[in-house]
Amino acid sequence: MLLFFILGLLVHFVFFGSIFDIYFTSPLVHGMTPQFTPLPPPAKRLVLFVADGLRADTLYELDENGNPRAPFIRNIIMHEGSWGISHTRVPTESRPGHVALIAGFYEDVSAVAKGWKENPVGFDSLVNESKYTWSWGSPDILTMFAKGVGGDHIYTYSYDAESEDFGAHDVTKLDTWVFDNVKEFFHAARNNRSLFSKVNEEKIVFFLHLLGIDTNGHAHRPTSREYKDNVKVVDDGIKEIVSMLEHFYGNDGKTAFIFTSDHGMTDWGFHGAGHPSETLTPFVTWGAGIKYPQKVSAQKFDDAFLKEWKLENWKRQDIHQADVAPLMASLIGVPFPLNSVGILPVDYLNNTDLFKAESMFTNAMQILEQFKVKMTQKKEATLPVFFTPFKLLSESKQLNILRKARSYIKQRKYDEAVSLCKELIHLALKGLSYYHTYDRFFLGINVVLGFVGWTSYAALLIIKSHSNLTRGVSKEVKKPSHLLPCSFIAIGVLVAFFLLIQDCPWTYYVYCLLPMPIWYAVLREFQVIQDFVISLLTFPPSQLAGYLFVFTLGIEVLVLSFFYRYMLTAGLTAFACWPFITQLWTRAKSISLSWIFFSLLLAVFPLMPVVGRKPDIFLVMGAGLLVLLLSLSVVTSLIKRKDHFINEELLLHLFQMLSIVLSMCVVYTTHDSLRKKQGLPLFNQIISWITLASSFVLPLLSPTSLFERLFSILLSSMSAYLLLSTGYEALFPLVLSCLMFVWIQVEQETLKQPSVSYKQKVTSVQFTYNPDITQFRQLYLDDVRRAFFLVFFLVTAFFGTGNIASINSFDLASVYCFLTVFSPFMMGALMMWKILIPFVLVMCAFEAVQLTTQLSSKSLFLMVLIISDIMALHFFFLVKDYGSWLDIGTSISHYVIVMSMTIVLVFLNGLAHLLTTKKLELCGKPKSHLI
Repeated sequence: MLLFFILGLLVHFVFFGSIFDIYFTSPLVHGMTPQFTPLPPPAKRLVLFVADGLRADTLYELDENGNPRAPFIRNIIMHEGSWGISHTRVPTESRPGHVALIAGFYEDVSAVAKGWKENPVGFDSLVNESKYTWSWGSPDILTMFAKGVGGDHIYTYSYDAESEDFGAHDVTKLDTWVFDNVKEFFHAARNNRSLFSKVNEEKIVFFLHLLGIDTNGHAHRPTSREYKDNVKVVDDGIKEIVSMLEHFYGNDGKTAFIFTSDHGMTDWGFHGAGHPSETLTPFVTWGAGIKYPQKVSAQKFDDAFLKEWKLENWKRQDIHQADVAPLMASLIGVPFPLNSVGILPVDYLNNTDLFKAESMFTNAMQILEQFKVKMTQKKEATLPVFFTPFKLLSESKQLNILRKARSYIKQRKYDEAVSLCKELIHLALKGLSYYHTYDRFFLGINVVLGFVGWTSYAALLIIKSHSNLTRGVSKEVKKPSHLLPCSFIAIGVLVAFFLLIQDCPWTYYVYCLLPMPIWYAVLREFQVIQDFVISLLTFPPSQLAGYLFVFTLGIEVLVLSFFYRYMLTAGLTAFACWPFITQLWTRAKSISLSWIFFSLLLAVFPLMPVVGRKPDIFLVMGAGLLVLLLSLSVVTSLIKRKDHFINEELLLHLFQMLSIVLSMCVVYTTHDSLRKKQGLPLFNQIISWITLASSFVLPLLSPTSLFERLFSILLSSMSAYLLLSTGYEALFPLVLSCLMFVWIQVEQETLKQPSVSYKQKVTSVQFTYNPDITQFRQLYLDDVRRAFFLVFFLVTAFFGTGNIASINSFDLASVYCFLTVFSPFMMGALMMWKILIPFVLVMCAFEAVQLTTQLSSKSLFLMVLIISDIMALHFFFLVKDYGSWLDIGTSISHYVIVMSMTIVLVFLNGLAHLLTTKKLELCGKPKSHLI
């Protein structure tokens, strides 16, 4: 059985990774020829301002008094330049946003493994193509464009990473630091001949990364006074830098300016997903080569933004974020970034029609080069008989469009040339997508075959070893045939040879060959399959159809709960009604009433707003008080129930209660300190980390009797969870645990099978009690219901408070008791533990259910595995890489969550077993437990 679980883990790791090979591999190709416009550029230099985390509405809207929040930028829009909205893509993070702006392509998903700070595949960028680039700002952003670039033409100036502190008194200093250092740089350039010569060269870039707005948004929310005041600080700073540059260069009119943002931010201070508040960012440009403001009487946009912002009379021109890179390259006359997929927004250019047409032709050639390289790579790696070219853009059509576009330019039909080049770009981008997804169907079929085969094998294992469905059916053992293994070996060799001659990556061998041994193992059990079918035929068809309908309905409710949280409420309400349709109501009314009450109470949480959007520190305090009251009642009942309550046990309970009190104090004082902008107190930080560490150890000191051990786990978990809470979610583990305690008693009451020898009182059950394996009973139909309950409670633990409904549901304020300096991996680990705490509570209760019902953990776990895999197969087909970016991100996260749940379940099952059964002895000798 151990071998089965190891193989199961490997199989699920393969299925987990398959989504990234099938849907999200790197789109980058190499070997293209640089393309640049053969005409003199309008600008010698470009200044790029990126206000990290700035929303479009915050910049463009008027304040409470009807005045512009950024008066200088507003003046630019009305009198000097052009403006619009830059539409970003998910993930709306700093690294991918800057890559789109400066390199012109959308971030490779595999960079998530490096925290969006490095790209696993090298790429070209505007910075690389420039003659010189000077940049100021965050070390996380600046270094990624300088890393791996040859030569010494890129210069970076950054502050220490520790400065990015969400709890700092004034984080606008991150922006003022940039402005002050730029001023000092140009002051030094006047007295440094070498530097003065460099800054007066052509094709140079100045990049100012401004992180203060993003930091204030995380710390105080975008609707806060701090966030909005930071916008004014940035506006004033840009005004000073522009004035200084114009004076430095003698108003030569050869400087182009661009002001934009990498991403926006939700109202609750987070970003990463596809909400409009995250994907709509400002874009304002002025200076050399840029059109002046255009007054219009009507605009093509049907949203209400223009009227809200009082900008309905100034022409708005929206762009995609990747379009900024070709615009900047065109302005200063450098080659377009080789991997750019941006389309030059010619309507922003204030230049001759010839220049616009030539620039657009260059843009088309640059993207067509990528298409040609991608097609060649795929053609060389595919047998001629299997290769299907992209028919919409054949080689003859490419030549025809290029000749016609060049002919239009010679005939001065510039509009027609621009239109034709755009058509070629759109076809080339479609072709790039076609070749990028060329093997998707082939790989998808193999993964689905593996999924179905594995699920079938797990089901056969249950039927064969843990059920009595085939009892009474003939068990005649037939001599194994050599035909089956030989057939699978032959098929495997043919598949491997087919992949080898096509020079496929090693992962293709895994996806294509993995189904072979799985299906061989399934077909080897043909006799079991035959016996199972014979057994099923003895059931009435209507009864079979009813069971199948209920099982299918349960699976679909679980799947729908990922999209609609209220489905969890519907499921919990159905759970509350369950005692009425069984004998439980008549046999144990008090337990049934408790089950109904806590099921309905837990059903309220999925109807609440997603955590973090409405923080309320007093709810966290209330949850702590409820835990203390519950602890007092439990300790009192234990003292009454025991003749001699052991001192060490009493001290442990009192210590855990003290830990709850300390957590409440830390949460309150930290919140108060951050509100006053006094930072995170060191004492609070130390107590938080000690509490978190002790939460893993303290339960192991408690008695191993079922009730006391589970209650100790709850107290330790709650002390850590309170530190990670910002609102009503602090109540969630408490209510969930109460329902879990009742579930354990309910499952014991439902035992009515003749094979169960006796029922113990829950209070007398010991986790260390290890019955003989012969006492494990066979599975019955009611055990399928138990497995479904577990999966449903696990999904509820995930989505009950909306913690991972999407990436932007995370609230960074959850970790402020532990750290406030930006650290993506540490913050991510803490938030992941917050998510897993309810998961651990459910798994510990599941350990108790297995113990009290005398079930083999292997058999129940196999049923849970089957249910999870059927759900995962649903989400595999629902994964999208098209449509709205919110839909794409959600579809990915759903599949990842279900697959992670299956993989993590194995480890958490082990953790729950450790927490419930192991006992630490401080004095080095065992203690006697008087029950």
